[in-house]
Amino acid sequence: MLDEAPKRFDRIVAILIQLQSKKIVKAQELANRFDCSLRTIYRDIRTLEASGVPIYSEAGVGYALMEGYRLPPVMFTREEINSFIAAEKLMQKFTDPSLGTNYASAMYKLKSVLRSTDKDYLANIESRVVMNTAEPMFNHNSPNTLAVLFEGIAEKKQILLSYKTFSKEETTQRNIEPVGVFHDNNNWYFLGYCHLRQDYRQFRTDRILGIQKTESDFTIEHEALETYLDKTENCPTTKVRILVEKKIARYLVSERKYHGFVAEKEVGDKIEMTFMCRNMEDGFPRWFLMFGDYATILEPQSLKTRILELLEINRQRLI
Repeated sequence: MLDEAPKRFDRIVAILIQLQSKKIVKAQELANRFDCSLRTIYRDIRTLEASGVPIYSEAGVGYALMEGYRLPPVMFTREEINSFIAAEKLMQKFTDPSLGTNYASAMYKLKSVLRSTDKDYLANIESRVVMNTAEPMFNHNSPNTLAVLFEGIAEKKQILLSYKTFSKEETTQRNIEPVGVFHDNNNWYFLGYCHLRQDYRQFRTDRILGIQKTESDFTIEHEALETYLDKTENCPTTKVRILVEKKIARYLVSERKYHGFVAEKEVGDKIEMTFMCRNMEDGFPRWFLMFGDYATILEPQSLKTRILELLEINRQRLI
């Protein structure tokens, strides 16, 4: 019982902070976060109400704080301060300049409530953490890409996009209804409904030459981003099996997931990898060529044929 009391107190305070962070918070959401039962959450909410916190609830919707109620400034733990440092460094390198500047401003506000000793603690660490990116994630002509996308998504406003396609190397102007933003394979992307193509399309942020929010409202009620990404995952696939030397196989772990990796097993001094691949024309074949001298294609024959075609194109260019 003595051990349970501090844990419950911490949980109740955390619930109060979470209530202040969102307009509506569901009981199940709180139960999932704190790994406890709904009955425990109901009891904690009643404790907050009994202490004078103005909470209103609606059956089937969730809990919310009365408008105007604010929790006084809170202190942060050392572990939370460490997370601030990591987040700040990530924001500096992996977001566009506009969003990075806004986050830096927010960080100044967070740092202002720290104790003097914690400010020294943070200063000693943050100057010794460096993060680097392999390639630029945003075009220098569009420094506010993510900020505009977030505004468009939140306000359900179309954006005007100047976009450079990869295959044709041409620039097009498009009106897009942005659905969501995601990071994959070391690049930022967003998915949206393109009025030029009359369909949903993915766009890579480093190919965006210009972006601005318009006053035009969405014309379609879009589903959640995950719905469209799941549809992409369910595209037709081809089974691929390759044998890779062990000394090379360990270097493929971080990249293979982007090519449909599903399983591996040891076969003598080699590793047999199985993939369910969606891009047999360019993606997988070109990736395979990076380590092909240490690997053997077991199936399908069409992959072997495509590899030979790419090698012949390369040979012709070397003559």
